[in-house]
Formats: sequence, C-alpha cells, structure tokens
Amino acid sequence: MSDKSRRPKIILEPDQRKQLVNIQRRMLLRSGLTLGAVSMLTGCNLQDGDEVDKVLWAMSRWNDRVQGWLFSGQKLAQTYRADQITTPFRFNAYYPEYNVPEIDIPNYRLEVSGLVQKKAPWTLEQLQRLPQESQITRLICIEGWSAIGQWKGVPLKTFLQHVGADLTAKYVGFKCDDRYYSSIDMATALHPQTILALDFGGKPLPPDFGYPLRLRMPTKLGFKNAKHIGAIFVTNENPGGYWEDQGYNWYSGI
Repeated sequence: MSDKSRRPKIILEPDQRKQLVNIQRRMLLRSGLTLGAVSMLTGCNLQDGDEVDKVLWAMSRWNDRVQGWLFSGQKLAQTYRADQITTPFRFNAYYPEYNVPEIDIPNYRLEVSGLVQKKAPWTLEQLQRLPQESQITRLICIEGWSAIGQWKGVPLKTFLQHVGADLTAKYVGFKCDDRYYSSIDMATALHPQTILALDFGGKPLPPDFGYPLRLRMPTKLGFKNAKHIGAIFVTNENPGGYWEDQGYNWYSGI
C-alpha cells in the first residue's frame, strides 16, 4: 500500500470547499474549457459527481505532463529591484496567522530520506554553512494576488548534491511542521532559482513566512512554496500535496 493511500482524508471547511470550486472554475476558463464542455465530452451532467471528478483529474494530469514538457530548467523567472519589494509582504497559509506553528529552533533538525545516500538530519547551522543564493522575485498566489520579496538560502540542487540524492528520480517531497505537505518534480528542484530559504528581507526567516526553512520557487504558484519544512525526501512515486490531493493542479507552473 502506498503512502498516499494510507493518508487520512482531509475534510474541507465550507469556505475552503467554496474557494477550491471557484479556483477549479477559473482554471477551466483560463484553459478555454467550460464546465458545459466537460459535461458534453463525458456524456454526464453536473449531478454525476464521480464522473466529473474523474474528468477533472484526468485534465489535471494531462496539464501536468504538458507543463513538464514546456518547462525549461535554465530559463529564469523575472527578478526585481530592491525598491520594488512589496511592503508589507502578505501572510498566506491554510490557517489564520495566530496559528503559525512554534518551532523549537535549538532542537530543530531537517530530516532527509528516500533515494539519497546520506540520511543524517541537518541542523540550521549546517544549512547556513552551505553556499547561499539571494533573489528578489514575485510570489504569485492562485487566489489572484502577488507580492515581491527578497529571499536568501541554499539552492535545493546544492543540498540534494550534498546528501547524494538520485537526481534522476522523479520527485522531491516536503513534510512541514504546520502539517502541510507538498512535492515538486526533479527538474524544478534542480532549477537555479529553487532555494531552501533561510532569510527574508535580509534577516532570518520570520515565523509568518515559514521559519526556520521554506521552499522558494519563482517558477511555481505560491501554494507550492512549502513553509516550516521539517523533512525532505526523494522518490519516484508522486507524493501529492495538501491542496493537490484536493483538486489543485499538481505542477502549477507559472
């Protein structure tokens, strides 16, 4: 039995379910395919929930493949000047700001597992000693807003090389200390702008934005940028994600 099949089903609150339906609708419209067209293609109506879900999932998987084919591992996302940084930068999570997790920083360890040679946990001090890259890039939220921020951290490619990861594997997964989880394709993991961010705005990453460690990828939508990362693993089985398992497009490239 796969890890995904053992995962408990997440129950959405009414507002979250409404938001997800609206997002799915916008994604369909942007791709030029309406719900009416979906029903015509499948021979079902909107009361045939299981059949509609199957079609939507099939479309999403096809979208993932197309985005993967189009993705360039060397094409860089746009960068910005310091005077273009958004102030204040917007908080965003699947929970309210007062529920930001408290992390025991002195005892923090980043767990490493899966298709890697070195599975020893990492301290923050060890991560800080690795080569760092800085970027001023735009975070784009699927809800329709965006914000420009300054991030600094370890290129994920550098970290994966240090732990002896199988760079031909398909996926890199993330488990977070706020109970979030997500995953990305290996090509995105190796992109030069994909970093494990330790700093924001020239200071250590604050709690609201994912301390002590978050994923920062200007080539992906905001919800793919996992915060409060506690574990990283490399695998050939798609690990899904918190929102992805509920209908968001898994690839979610920009």
